[in-house]
Amino acid sequence: MSAHSPDPRRWLVLLAVMLAFLPVVLDMTILHVAVPTLTQALEASNTQVLWIIDIYPLLMAGLLVPMGTLADRVGNRRILLTGLTVFCLASALAAFAPNAPMLITARMLLALGGAMIMPCVLGIIRRTFEDEGERGLALGLWGTVGAAGAAVGPLIGGALLGHFWWGSVFLINIPVMMIVLPACWLLLPRREEITPGPWAIGQAVLLILGMIATVYAIKAGLAAKQPMAVVMLVLAIGVILLSLFVRTQLRSPAPMLDLSLFSRPAIVAGIIMAIVASGSLAGVELTLAQELQYVLGKTPFQAGLFLIPIMAAAALGGPVAGWLSGRFGLRPVACLSLAISAGALAGLAVTDFHDPGLTVPVLLAALGLALSIGLTASSIAIMGAADASEAGAAGSLEATGYELGSGLGITLFGVFMSVVFGRHLVLPSGVPEGLADQASHSIGDVYIIAQQLGADQAAAAIAAGKAAFSATHSVLLTTAAVLMGLLTALVYFLLAQARGTAASHH
Repeated sequence: MSAHSPDPRRWLVLLAVMLAFLPVVLDMTILHVAVPTLTQALEASNTQVLWIIDIYPLLMAGLLVPMGTLADRVGNRRILLTGLTVFCLASALAAFAPNAPMLITARMLLALGGAMIMPCVLGIIRRTFEDEGERGLALGLWGTVGAAGAAVGPLIGGALLGHFWWGSVFLINIPVMMIVLPACWLLLPRREEITPGPWAIGQAVLLILGMIATVYAIKAGLAAKQPMAVVMLVLAIGVILLSLFVRTQLRSPAPMLDLSLFSRPAIVAGIIMAIVASGSLAGVELTLAQELQYVLGKTPFQAGLFLIPIMAAAALGGPVAGWLSGRFGLRPVACLSLAISAGALAGLAVTDFHDPGLTVPVLLAALGLALSIGLTASSIAIMGAADASEAGAAGSLEATGYELGSGLGITLFGVFMSVVFGRHLVLPSGVPEGLADQASHSIGDVYIIAQQLGADQAAAAIAAGKAAFSATHSVLLTTAAVLMGLLTALVYFLLAQARGTAASHH
């Protein structure tokens, strides 16, 4: 506790930064339900659709750590206000994008703005709340906004698409920014303590390019869209850049990121949990949104409503996790939440969505609650293992874990879905070779090629597509369940080690 009294406006500051954070999170998932509409409106190819969704978390994953350290150098207030302005302009650009490449560019700008906003929000909360109890509550509320925002994204997206054109899913950010910008400008303290010394732009560039090249290579390699030689080359470049970054960090007198954080088992466990849990959540939401719209013929808004149990339960998870961890310890809470999500995924893999009954909503709610408790537990693990002076770096590492998780989750699920779908798709005879090839990519493509076939053939093709997708979603959810089971075991051992290390320190 410091000697000076706490900021009387601290809860107003929390409200302002939580509002600033909301559009960034909404934008991660709001597109999930808009994909079918958007694909057809912009006539975007399967690859372009993946880029439209993915470029945002991909770029953000590369930019978060550099932007977090930049905010430490020049002040959170400046970077936050700049980020909000960029985000606002990029939203307008995205809403009126005439074609897919333009929309991809706008999403890149949104990622730049978002990467400026996210670490600042955590940094400001940490500096504003000096009392540990209050800070815990503030971080819990912040986590709830994050979980609820990501979860409400598809609902808001669905409601807007029911009444307006697809660009409205981006325009909605602008009124929020119009309130948040002046609020942050007035409320945030003009004077802040900043870290002295220059910001190592060279190290930042190495990290950004290395992250993007590596993640892109993994994505492209899995999608098998690029020749293998190209993928290996990009991967090699990414790995070389990242190794150079690690070398500079270890040698530099003023490193951008303190790599000794990775020597703590609790931080490693937290980051792995953040990646796998957010990846599964993003992948499952994307799979379900497509299943509900393409196979069950629901509107985007109905699909959003169907997913409410996941969302409502996820919003409860944050505050619950803090209380449970305090009561029973982090390790049992983290492991149990992961084990429950594995069970819920396995259950969803074998249930029939045509006749959901009570089973599906209950399983969805269990999955949402367990995953969000798991994510909050990862936060507690990371923040608990970092000292106050390292909190900024630890916070940006955690945010990077979320971003990487959602980006890789969507890619892995998307690619895996495409492969399994192609294997299960049995088109009626007489469909031309070129069209059959296009249809095997995704169920969206089946609907597109069906427009070029006769009525009977089109109906048969769509029926085949639906059958193939239902089989696909079972395989996908089973795989996700197995991954969660493996993660449970891994986290169990890592947190046991963390306990051992902590005990030997005391």
